[in-house]
Parts: sequence; C-alpha cells; structure tokens
Amino acid sequence: MNAPTRIGTVLVANRGEIAVRVIKTVHKMGLQAVAIYSDADRCAPHVTLADKAVHVGPAAAAQSYLDIDKVMTAAHISGADAIHPGYGFLSENAAFARRCEDEGIVFIGPPASAIDKMGDKITARSTVESRNVPTVPGISRPGLSDQEIIDAAPEIGFPVLIKPSAGGGGKGMHRVETAEELPQALVSARREAASSFGDDTLFLEHFVDTPRHIEVQIVADSHGNVIHLGERECSQQRRHQKVIEEAPSALLDEATRQEIGEAACDAARACGYRGAGTVEFIVSARQPERFFFMEMNTRLQVEHPVTEMVTGVDLVEWQIRVARGEELPLTQEKIRLNGHAVEARIYAEDAAGGFLPTGGTITSLTWPRGAGVRVDSGVNVGQHIGSDYDPMLAKLIAWGDNREHALQRLDAALGTTVVDGLVTNVNFNRFLINRPEVIAGDLDTGLLDRICGEYSDPPTPDAAWGLAVLNRAISAARSSTLGRVWGCADAWRGGLPPAPIRMVVTDGQEVREVSLQSRDNSATTWTVTVSTVVEKGAEKIPESTTHELELLRREVKEDLTDYQVSIDRSPAEHWGVRTSPSGARSYVTGPEGTVSVEQISRRAALAVAADGDGAITSPMPGTVIAVDVGSGAEVEQGQPILVIEAMKMEHTLTAPASGHVTVHVSVGDKVDAGSVLADVVETDTQRQTDTQTGNK
Repeated sequence: MNAPTRIGTVLVANRGEIAVRVIKTVHKMGLQAVAIYSDADRCAPHVTLADKAVHVGPAAAAQSYLDIDKVMTAAHISGADAIHPGYGFLSENAAFARRCEDEGIVFIGPPASAIDKMGDKITARSTVESRNVPTVPGISRPGLSDQEIIDAAPEIGFPVLIKPSAGGGGKGMHRVETAEELPQALVSARREAASSFGDDTLFLEHFVDTPRHIEVQIVADSHGNVIHLGERECSQQRRHQKVIEEAPSALLDEATRQEIGEAACDAARACGYRGAGTVEFIVSARQPERFFFMEMNTRLQVEHPVTEMVTGVDLVEWQIRVARGEELPLTQEKIRLNGHAVEARIYAEDAAGGFLPTGGTITSLTWPRGAGVRVDSGVNVGQHIGSDYDPMLAKLIAWGDNREHALQRLDAALGTTVVDGLVTNVNFNRFLINRPEVIAGDLDTGLLDRICGEYSDPPTPDAAWGLAVLNRAISAARSSTLGRVWGCADAWRGGLPPAPIRMVVTDGQEVREVSLQSRDNSATTWTVTVSTVVEKGAEKIPESTTHELELLRREVKEDLTDYQVSIDRSPAEHWGVRTSPSGARSYVTGPEGTVSVEQISRRAALAVAADGDGAITSPMPGTVIAVDVGSGAEVEQGQPILVIEAMKMEHTLTAPASGHVTVHVSVGDKVDAGSVLADVVETDTQRQTDTQTGNK
C-alpha cells in the first residue's frame, strides 16, 4: 500500500462563500490555507481569512480565477501541496486536474479521466449504462444528425427534451411537444450549444412527466470504497438554476432511497471515481419508484451543507482525507440521516423586477443566529458587489427535527437577515417556502417558473411605518444628552398631553409622513397616522390612514426588538425591528417579508419625488455593450437607446418619453445599478400633447 500523501498547505482556487467554507475546514484540520484573489476581491473575506493570499489578476474571471497558469504559479510561490477547486471556475476542468498531477500538486477532486467521462453527457450516459444504472429513454451517440434525431423521436415518445452534450445550466435545452416543432427547435438548440460551449453536439431524451430533481451525494476513496450520504431534493429551481434545496427528499420512501443511493455508487464505480461527487437523477412525481440518471457533477455542490446537517459529516474534510490517500472514515451502514435540512441561496437579484442581477456596496449586514441555523457567507460590510461574478452572496441553512420544523426555522432565519445597499432575493425565498405546494412537498422542476410571476415585493404596511418611526425615536432618545427621563421616546411631557412623534420616511419606493401619538403617556398603545407626502413631480394634499397600534409584548435581544403587534384590535402578529449602525435606518420584518425604512428630510422627500422624470437608469450593475443613438438625437417613446450586459444577460433600455436624448456612457463602460445612463428631455410639442390628452 502506498504511503499517505502529505498535505500541509492547501490553496483554495476559488472565491466567495465556498472559499471561506473550505478555508474553515482547512484550519480545523490544522493545515495552512492560501487564498487567491482578483483586483475586485482584494478585501474579500476569503482573503483576510487565509494564512496567505496571492493576487492573480484583474476582476475578469478569464484573466484571474480561470487562468490555469496564474493559479499554478500561485500554488508554487505559496508552497501549496494541494489545490481545492471549490465549485465553478476550474473545479470540473480535466486539463487543470492533469496540470496539478504533472506538477506534483495534489488535486483535491476526482481523477482527470473521471472528469472527462462525466463532463460529456453522451459519454456519461454510456458509462453508467455499463453498470446498469437506469437512464431516460432516448438516443445519445456522438455525431447525431438532425434527421437521425427526428427519426428517433416518435419511438422515444413525445414530449422530448433536446439536450447539448457539453455544458450545463439549462443552456441549449428545449422541450418539444410535437414532431412538427422538432426541426426548428434543433436549429435553435445547436446554435445555442455552439455559442455557449463551443460544441453543437445534441442528443434526445423522453421528457419525464412532472419531473423532480433528486441528487445523491457520494464519496469514494482510493481503496475501492464507495458510499452515499443520502439524497437531496433540488426541484425548486428557476430556469434550471436551483434556489431552494433540502435533504432528504419528501418524495422517496426508504426502499427507493436505498436503490437510488446504490445506483449513484454504481455510477461512481463506472467512471473510476475518487473524492466527493454528486449523481443527479430525474424522478417522476407520479412514479417516484422510477428514477433515471441525468448527469454527474464531479465536484462539491453548492447545496452540500444540507447533507452535512443531516449526516454530521464534514464533506470538505473527507475530500482532503481521501486526497491524502486515507480510507473513508465511515462505512455505508454507519451513515444515518438525522432530521431535515433546507437551504436558501441568497442572490443579488431583483425578483420583482424580472430577476435581473443587482449590485452595489453592502452598507449593513446581519445574519441570523441560533440553534439549527448555519450561514455560509462570502461577503462583508463595505464590499462592492458588481457584475464580474456569480450573484450568489451566501446560503442560509436550517435544520429541524422534521421538514416542517426546518422550514419554520428557515423562514425565521430569512426574516432576521439584512443585506442593505443592494436588492436581494431574501423576501422571494420567504415567498417560496411559505407556498402551500412547498409546505406540502408537492414539488416539480417547473413549479417556480409557474409561480414566480405571482411574486411582488411586499408593500410597507402601516404597522411597519409605525414601528420604524418608533424604533428611530428610541434610537435617537438613547443617544440624547438630556437624560433618561427627558430623552426617552414615550412622548411624555410633564403636566402636558403626550406629544406626537412625526417623521418623514421612505422605504426606497414611497415617501410617507408618519405621526405616532401615545395614548395617555403609554408606551404600548399608539395612534399611527400615515400620510402621503407628495406625488411624483407635484405636491398634493396628503392622503392619510389612521390605525391603533398596540404593542402587546416587546423583547429586546441585542440589536433586535421582537414585538407582538395588534392593529385595530386584530389578532396579534409577530414583528421584528433592527437598526442600522448609523441608527438612521430600520429593518422591519413582518409576516410578508422585510422592508427597510429610512428617515429623510421633507426637502429630500420633495427632491426624491421630482427626480428622474426623463432619466434612463441601469437596472443592474453591468457593462454597456451597445449605444443605439447619439447625444442630441430626437427619439420616440419606447425607442431602444442602449444595451446593458450582466452575467451573460442582455437588457435593452428604451426612451421613457419622446424628446431629445443625452447619453452619458459609451460602449465598454461599467455601470452600477441605479446609474443614470442617459436623459430624455421632452419636446414642448410632446408636453402639450400629453397635457391635452391627460397623460402624466
């Protein structure tokens, strides 16, 4: 038997939350960690957490994290014995794995040969079929022509799914319902596959009815041992991108769990696997006992924490032990699934605005804490989130005794999460896990695409406006130099009626004047009056709503205040309020989500309302890739002005009105979300027409 391989220093060839997560285990094992970083990540958490850090280039991933020469140079100059690739970037790059082997550095991952076999879907399919792993009925051999696919489709059975042999992420995949639609769909699929992966090879599978995405975590060592650690359900995905994951699946019974686990182990054996990997299956919700191999991810998965939570296994530690030549620490019969875990991915994206990527500088950050809650984060306060990398900021994972308990814990954890300075999908995640279908476990891979159009950002209710103003008043009172009695925010005035607390506040969308009137100097019962300050561009007589706000219970926990709140004697609801470090902003969490409310001056409120009538602003951080008109040109309402690209997504911006345009950017410029890119000044003729027709 070969002597164990010595590993003393591990270079983590990645960034963000996965780099932080790997470094923590490296340190736990008593090893040294080396980080690599681009210009954009000089002060990122993974850089400061590591023992050493090596700069590898500019922000663009192709010139830094994806540059094999630079990564290998960083490993040599830092004295690294091994490289952990994380996921994404170079983690499934067979050439990178071979380069490590050639240069005497341990690749903490599978052999390059296994990456090759499983990286091509056609080869992967034939490889696992050699071990009798069930695959979806279809036709999959290299070099299939369009006509061969068309001829095979009727026997496979419609609907069918066209899939590219290379790549992933749903690109180039097309569901086809009839034979008549197939020829044109093949043309589109080949074009997309060639554009995305440089390879237009296609194959065809039967589309499984009401499909659910079930994946199995496996680990294999170099001594012939292969085990699985149960399955994960990843059916909550939008456009083939996972959002919510859980372990175990609510669909499988124990017998099917054992069968699918053994099939995953056979898939690993078929390709000579070593290390941690994931075998993905498609399972019909209507026939859960039937499962079919989809693909194998030859790396750690984003959702691996849910498996760690229910098994108690540190998968990164096992990866390192296997890379050192050790046997697996546990046998199959000693793997037990305990309870249930659910993970939510936190993205910098605007769910209510078409899921466009967002960005900005993080000004305040609060992660949940408590029993059964884990946070894998790769960001910190002051960090700028741009368009160079994947928009995932962190993952929240909750464990419970059962699935219902885990979902409740995750909802509570999301409710106390604050990422201020940019728009995230936190509230969208709460919307998802509280859907009746999700609570019941009635899932399939098309569910999110069917329901995401129903989502809108939660409005700011009167209770939230009132609690934000009360919280701001309390914060101001605590910093008062008048003393405890005179500075406290209970509106008490000796011998006089209680004074109202009035503030002008905004939630980023609306501007309101809020008045809180304490009843009989009580700190528990308030009259809340919420008034509209202005309409956009013009003052108006405030429209007001008045309610009775009763604080039935209040408990202060560090920077969080928990309230039980009754509005107009309605049943009490649970609310939580946090304050930003500056004290000017409050984060109010209620049953429908979290909103942030900030105090502003009346003058600022008027400016906000009047600003930007003809401005064209960027909906996301990105790069200007086209400017269709020049400054001074006369444009029509709805006419394309310029195009922004972020995360391989293009967004065309159009004129908000007819008039003369002034463009402030050029092709190649990088812009932040909210940046003013152009202005359109309406012509006098257009204004007169709008006035006559009553348009605003």
